[in-house]
Amino acid sequence: MGSESGPISKREQLLSAAELTVGKSSTQGEHLVEVVPVVNEGLGNASYLVDLGDGLAAVIDPQRDLSPYLSLAREHHLALAFAVETHVHADFVTGSRELAHAGARIVAAASAGLGFEHAGLRDGQRLGLGDLSLELLATPGHTPDHASWLLLDGESPLGVFTGGALVVGGVARTDLAGADRTEHWARAAYRSLHHRLLTLPDALPVWPTHGPGSFCSTGSSSERTSTIGQERERNPLLAGNPDEDEFVRRLLGGLGTYPAYFDWLPSYNKSGPVVFGEHWPVLAQLTLPEFTRAVDDGAQVIDVRMVSAFSEGHVPASISHELRPQFASWLGWLADPTRPLAFITDASTDRAELVGQCVSIGYEKIAGELVGGMDTWRSAGRQVAHLPLVDIDALADWQVLDIRQSSEWDAGHVPGAVHRELGTVPGSELPADRATAVMCAHGQRSMTAASLIARDRGSTDQLAVFPGSAQDWAERTGHHLDQ
Repeated sequence: MGSESGPISKREQLLSAAELTVGKSSTQGEHLVEVVPVVNEGLGNASYLVDLGDGLAAVIDPQRDLSPYLSLAREHHLALAFAVETHVHADFVTGSRELAHAGARIVAAASAGLGFEHAGLRDGQRLGLGDLSLELLATPGHTPDHASWLLLDGESPLGVFTGGALVVGGVARTDLAGADRTEHWARAAYRSLHHRLLTLPDALPVWPTHGPGSFCSTGSSSERTSTIGQERERNPLLAGNPDEDEFVRRLLGGLGTYPAYFDWLPSYNKSGPVVFGEHWPVLAQLTLPEFTRAVDDGAQVIDVRMVSAFSEGHVPASISHELRPQFASWLGWLADPTRPLAFITDASTDRAELVGQCVSIGYEKIAGELVGGMDTWRSAGRQVAHLPLVDIDALADWQVLDIRQSSEWDAGHVPGAVHRELGTVPGSELPADRATAVMCAHGQRSMTAASLIARDRGSTDQLAVFPGSAQDWAERTGHHLDQ
């Protein structure tokens, strides 16, 4: 992970060919430009490596781990010369400063007010590279200073990088600048679409940053790229050519909740994230006394093992959070970024993946992992807590607590279940008069929620996890789900 030497070494002699220009180019080219998406499935986002010709490449909305871009650059014999931002991100740490450390030039909207060195462009200005250029289109809405980037060959548009101004089947949420400004920015999003993006040719490719799985996106499509024409026809926010009021009603009606870390990460990205460079963090190995001391000093214990392993025995008051592609998003919803993270792992844990997901959303206070994991804990005679798993046949004896997102709950849930989104479980008033079985879709979020409840109660009594889904229950029992 992080930066390394490679094809970027030829950058210095090539950067002199690039210039920032204002207005229009008179050249009409016929270049075949390759745009390679780099998808982070867990966070639901895509960045793009663009072959600009002459051995130069730009990365649009780079994420912090440069490994995919460096690999592609080697494969295509390119110099990573530019890091181009569509907006100040709330859901991942920008990789622009890492790319700049490796020699690239950062390009962003001047109005974004970034607190680190970059080339700031204004509406209509271009990053020019001979016949190819990137033109900034001011498209506020998702963020106040959002920019889309139109890729041009001479005067011929080749595609547009829309960030969150237009995503497949929606636009990105407009409530991140404050709940009291949500409608204001929704109206700005409408104007950005109708006055800028929808004036582009229908056949023009649309390359958004936010996509399926992103809490920034309001789109429901499983696709990540589209065209202007397809979105004009198929996007639910645009279907039937709604006026501004109807567009705003549709957009605001589709906004769900979002992780807590969205509230502070934009400030971190705007001021300038820490640059790891060649010193990407690794997971420290903690002896039991060191682990205990870290916890006593305020570290929060995160158990990243499988749900079944956590059920069989875990450190009391630890949070179950199985390492998987969606790990970062839920960590940023539930863990305190001001407190160090102390991990319980096992032999199957990918340590590099664990650290990478933490720092990808700005969680940099990592104390380390307990050497030997639960074997070390048990061997020392420490108390071990348990959270049982219940099967479908026994579920009728339990009060079901469904902790899925509201959209999932609305699609179908077990009759009589109580609903709380996982992000609201800490500190939430929960049913205490009956033994409670927590459920989600696969069991990972259920165990996370149950561990949080147990931590707050100081006990796992009267608490269990159903590792299946509402659909599993319906198929097994033959009963219908409520909606």
